[in-house]
Amino acid sequence: MKKTTLLFLLLTYCLLVAAQPVAGVATASGATAQVVRDGERERINTERARLDPGFTAENIACYKKFLTNKCLAEVKVRRDAVMADFRRQEISMDQQERKEKGAEQIRKTEEKFSAEKQQEAADKRAIALQDNEARLEREKQKIADRASMRSNEKSNMDAAAKRLKDSQQKIADRASMRSSEKSNMDAAANRLKDSQQKADGRKSKQATSAEEVRKFNERLEKAKKRQARYERDLAGQTKPPANSLPKP
Repeated sequence: MKKTTLLFLLLTYCLLVAAQPVAGVATASGATAQVVRDGERERINTERARLDPGFTAENIACYKKFLTNKCLAEVKVRRDAVMADFRRQEISMDQQERKEKGAEQIRKTEEKFSAEKQQEAADKRAIALQDNEARLEREKQKIADRASMRSNEKSNMDAAAKRLKDSQQKIADRASMRSSEKSNMDAAANRLKDSQQKADGRKSKQATSAEEVRKFNERLEKAKKRQARYERDLAGQTKPPANSLPKP
């Protein structure tokens, strides 16, 4: 019995000594990964600070263009894509960090547990890992949903820009049509004016001709009256009448 107890204690001591260097390696590896992640976060922040003024300048430039809304939308799509990629990297590092911290916490917790509770700890670890995987999947799905939403927004903006362009083209076509109609109406008005002027000219000529006919008839009537008076006077004389005047 004593030999068995001594052997068990010796085996436990050997396991603890063997596990100690592994824990040290894991800790060193985790520290190195954390340094790398901190460096990546600093790089991302630097890139974000460098690119953001450029997008702001592009937005300001859009207000000088004809299709301002379309220009702003295109800049927004590109900025959102860049910023979403930065955010994706940050989320990935945060998830990896949480995963490593969770694993480290589990490792520390396991070291405190007795041999009888190892199975229970393993079950909890499995559940924790499953929960973490499910959380990662949800994060991925959210990123995919946001990307799909941005794609739909871009499609809607493109469709709206096309409708605006078509509407502007229709307005231009109607303006051109109205201009053509006005030219046709002006030409028709000029032709009508010319016709009226010609008709007025013909009426004036007709009026002048009628006046000349009336005057001619008056002169003819006067000549007839003079001829009749002359014949009456001639018939009242004893001398034979002279030859009559020729009729006009």
